Amino acid sequence: MTSLRTKVLALVALPAILLGSSACTPLTDAGAEANAGFGAGDGSSSVQEAASGSALEQLETLPVKGRAPKTGYDRDQFGPSWADVDRNGCDTRNDILARDLTAVVYKDGTKECVVASGTFADPYTGTTINFVRGNETSTAVQIDHIVALSDAWQKGAQQLTAEERRRLANDPLNLMAADGPANGAKSDSDAATWLPANKAFRCEYVARQVAVKVRYELWVTQAEHDAIAGVLDSCPDQPVPDGSLSSSAAAEVPVADAGAVPVYANCAAVKAAGAAPIRPGDPGWEPKFDGDGDGVGCTS
Repeated sequence: MTSLRTKVLALVALPAILLGSSACTPLTDAGAEANAGFGAGDGSSSVQEAASGSALEQLETLPVKGRAPKTGYDRDQFGPSWADVDRNGCDTRNDILARDLTAVVYKDGTKECVVASGTFADPYTGTTINFVRGNETSTAVQIDHIVALSDAWQKGAQQLTAEERRRLANDPLNLMAADGPANGAKSDSDAATWLPANKAFRCEYVARQVAVKVRYELWVTQAEHDAIAGVLDSCPDQPVPDGSLSSSAAAEVPVADAGAVPVYANCAAVKAAGAAPIRPGDPGWEPKFDGDGDGVGCTS
């Protein structure tokens, strides 16, 4: 079930990359038609085209203000979770999983839409996760809003229209598959209070935050500005992402070390990956798998 949609996605992504498209779309069967769902607007829209130049240059264009009260914030202010905004028949979560995972297998009967399993090179931790869809395993890989919606609400999104907030919540520029625990630890933090443990990814991470805030005319606090500038000092030429995010992005994520091992959320994930029983020294081993203390995990 993997070949047709994967090949279509690769062919669709190539011209966007070569032409430097400013549109921001998930890689889907709809291809260029998906552009209309993200960042597009009429003359009165506050949503901007993706900025050019370095992230450091664009950072200096962002207003610096205090954080507004969180009063009135609710996830529903940004529309339904994982809407099919590009009308390709797949919700945004599955679009991003299909973009960011490799060796993707789709659930039967879903027209190559619902991601059943795949391999994920997590940019936040630099580890590899064997993703398996299921009630007990799906949370191992979550979809992170790079600019958290609560943070956006307190820094300008209250002034956006409901449609603009819906675009922000589903814009692939602002979405990335992520290790579940790392995403939970981040919560609604900005760059002043949370950065990825994988230092090799920090430049790209804050550049994405800058790009999103420029596109949606959000602001930064002084502490956030200084934290982003501090990261970009080590990579002053880091470009602002232009929205042409390809399905090969996950494979190109810089990792903390070449010996990254799989991360399993629980024994169900170990078994789904064919790694059970698992023992100390095996890739992905954690003591939590050995509930009875016999030195062998995930046996029951």
